[in-house]
Amino acid sequence: MKPLVLLAAAGLLWAATPAQAQRKAKTATTTAASFQRLQPQFGGLTPTQAEQVLGPAFLTKLASSFPSRAEASQFFSTKGYEYLAESKTDTAAYRFNLAWVLDPNNADAYHGLGIVTSTSAPEQSISLLHKGLTLAPTNAFLLSDLGASYLIRYQQTNKKKDLTTATELLEKATTQATPNAAAWQQLARAYYLQEKYPQAWEAIHKGQNISLASMDFDLITELKAKLPDPQGTIK
Repeated sequence: MKPLVLLAAAGLLWAATPAQAQRKAKTATTTAASFQRLQPQFGGLTPTQAEQVLGPAFLTKLASSFPSRAEASQFFSTKGYEYLAESKTDTAAYRFNLAWVLDPNNADAYHGLGIVTSTSAPEQSISLLHKGLTLAPTNAFLLSDLGASYLIRYQQTNKKKDLTTATELLEKATTQATPNAAAWQQLARAYYLQEKYPQAWEAIHKGQNISLASMDFDLITELKAKLPDPQGTIK
C-alpha cells in the first residue's frame, strides 16, 4: 500500500472510531483501577491518598452499617481471611485493602496482605507483616507467618541471616499463649534447614499434638531420610 493510501486509511479510521476510542480508554482505566485495588495498600498509597482514590463518600457508605470505621475495618479483614480460606486471593486482597484504608491501625489488614504476597513477593510480605507486628507484637500467627516469609526468602537467597531471623520469630510464636500448630511445623522446617534433625522431629510432634492437619508430609519425608523419627511413631 502506498503512503498516501495508508494516510487516508488512517484518517478514515480516526474519523470513524471516536466512540470506540472512548470505550477503550474507559476499559483501560477500569482495568488499571481493578489492578490497583488488588495491590497491597492500593499500590503503595498512603491512607489519605487511597481514600481520595476510592472516594470519601464510598468509604462513608461502607462504614455506615457499623458503629465505627474500626469495626467496619475488622469486618472486612475477617471477610478477607474467609476468602483466603476459599483460595479467592484477589477478593481477599481487596477486602484487606478496604480494611486497611478504613483503619490503618488494624493489624489484621497488614497480616492478610502479608499472607497474600508471601509467595509472590516475600520482600513485600515481610514489610507488611512487620507493620502488623508493630501493632500486635504478641500475635502468635503474625509471628509465625512473618517467620515463614523469612524462610521463603532464605530459600531464594540462601542468606543465613534470614534463616536465623525466621527461627527466632517461629520460636517466639510457639511460646505465645495461643496454640499454633503451623508455627511448630514451620519451626521444624527451620531446624531441618540448619541440620538440627532431633529438634525438627520434636517440633513436628508438638505441632502434631495440636493439629494433625498441620503436618508437613513433604518435610517429614525429607527428614526421615536424614534421621528416623526418634519417637518411632511416624514411619
